[in-house]
Amino acid sequence: MHKNDPHRSPDPTDERGKTALAVGVVEKIAGMAAREVAGIHALGSGLARTFGAMRDRVPGGRSSVGRGIKAEVGEKQTAIDIALVVEYGVVIPVLAAEVRQNIITAVERMTGLEVVEVNIAVNDVHLPDEPDVDEDEEPSRGQRPRVQ
Repeated sequence: MHKNDPHRSPDPTDERGKTALAVGVVEKIAGMAAREVAGIHALGSGLARTFGAMRDRVPGGRSSVGRGIKAEVGEKQTAIDIALVVEYGVVIPVLAAEVRQNIITAVERMTGLEVVEVNIAVNDVHLPDEPDVDEDEEPSRGQRPRVQ
């Protein structure tokens, strides 16, 4: 087919410039997609959430939306690692599959990148009677400190 043929299919190599996506863009999209899944209590490990809470207090600090997520971004593909805290009672393999699918769908639709893998690490289970306390706060009297 001739280059100027109106019936030819669009060729991505004919673009007139490049679009570069920052890693943070993919991380935020993945974070929002993961949070949409019922059964997720928080993203990130305890340490990541502690540092994230401190960062949130600093003007101009990084948004917490991408907390607990690491992405590698190439020209056409991306790979994503995500750390989760899940609610007690969820079926973790089912939840992980739903999170993985939600992330792949959102990232591919919004960025045009192919998601080659989404690795999920479940770092904790949030129990119904556990208080929702910032990790950087000191435990109150009578409460046992966390063992590290």
